[in-house]
Amino acid sequence: MGAAGLGRGDVRLIVAAAVAAVLSGITHAVSSGDVAPFAVSAVALALLAALVGRAVDALGDSLGPGATGVLQSGLGNLPELFVCLFSLHAGLYAVVQGTIVGSILSNVLLVLGLCFIVGGVRHGTQTFAADRARTTALLLVLSVMALLVPSLTAALHTPASGHEKALSVVVALSLLVLFALSLPGTLARENAAAETAEGERPARWPLAVAVGVLALTGLAAALVSDWFVDGLTPAINALGISQTFAGLVIVAIAGNAVENVVGIQLAARNHTDYALSIVLQSPLQIALVLAPVLVLVAPLVGASFTLVLSPLLIAVLAMAVLVTMLVVLDGESTWLEGSMLVALYCLIATAFWWG
Repeated sequence: MGAAGLGRGDVRLIVAAAVAAVLSGITHAVSSGDVAPFAVSAVALALLAALVGRAVDALGDSLGPGATGVLQSGLGNLPELFVCLFSLHAGLYAVVQGTIVGSILSNVLLVLGLCFIVGGVRHGTQTFAADRARTTALLLVLSVMALLVPSLTAALHTPASGHEKALSVVVALSLLVLFALSLPGTLARENAAAETAEGERPARWPLAVAVGVLALTGLAAALVSDWFVDGLTPAINALGISQTFAGLVIVAIAGNAVENVVGIQLAARNHTDYALSIVLQSPLQIALVLAPVLVLVAPLVGASFTLVLSPLLIAVLAMAVLVTMLVVLDGESTWLEGSMLVALYCLIATAFWWG
C-alpha cells in the first residue's frame, strides 16, 4: 500500500494515464503526422477511462456500497460521452452511431467471448448464477429494442416516420426512467457478484483522494477527447477506414479497453459471476444512460442527434444482444461458445470496414 491509500497498481495507472495525456497534447500541438496524434490520444483515452472507473469505484466505496453502482452508471462512461459530444460538434454523426453500437457489441461479443475462452481453457466448463446474468441480459435486450424503435419507424416508413426526433426524445426519457427503476435490482446483483471475489477488489482510497483523482481525470478526459476527435478525420483518411468503423471498433474498444481486461482476468481466476457483472453492466449503461443522454444534450453542442441507425447497424445490434441472451440462459460457459462470440464480432467489424 502506497501513500494516501493508493496501491502500486493505482500509482502505475495514474502515472501511465498522466504521461499518455501529456504525450497526446504534445503530438496534437506539433501536428506530428496524420495517424500519430490519433493513436496516442486513443491510448491516453483508454488509460483515462480505466482511471475514471477506478476513481468512481473508490468513491463509491467511501460513500457506501449502494452508491457505487449509481456512480459507475452515471460517471463510468465519461470519456465516451466526451468523445461523442465532440464528434457531434464536429459533424461526425456516423462516428457517434458507431461508438454507441460498437460499445455494446465489443462487450457482449468480443469481451464476453474472450472471458469464456480464457476461463474455459484454464478451468473447463465454468458456471455462474444464471438468474442474475439472465436478468441483466434481459434488461439489456429490452433496452436495445427500445433504442431501435426510432430506427424501425424510419426504415419501415410507418406513420411515425418523419417524427424520429420527437420519438428519440421520448425513448431517451423512457430509458432514463427505466434506468432509475432498475437501480435497486442492479445494485443487489452487483454487490452479490462482488462478494464472491472480494479479494480481487483494489484497496480503498480516502474520499479526498478519490474526488481529486476523479475531477482531474474528468478534465483530462475532456481535453484528450477533443484532441482525439481532432485527429480522427486525418487518421480515417490516412488509414482508409470509414467513420462507422472508427466508432464501431476503435473508439468503442479504446473507451473500455483497460477495464475490459479486468473482466477477462476475473474469468481467468474463475470469478465468473463478477466477470459477467462487469462485462454486461457496461453495454447496459450505454443503452440506458449514454445514448439517451446524447439525444438530450446534443443541442448544447450545436447538434441534433436521433436514434435512427442504418439497417445494418439495427441488424447487428439486435443479433448481438439476442445471442448474448441465449448464451447466458443455461448458466454455463465454454471456450467454444467464447470462440463463436469472438468470430461473430470479427465478421461484423469486417462488414463495416468500408462504411
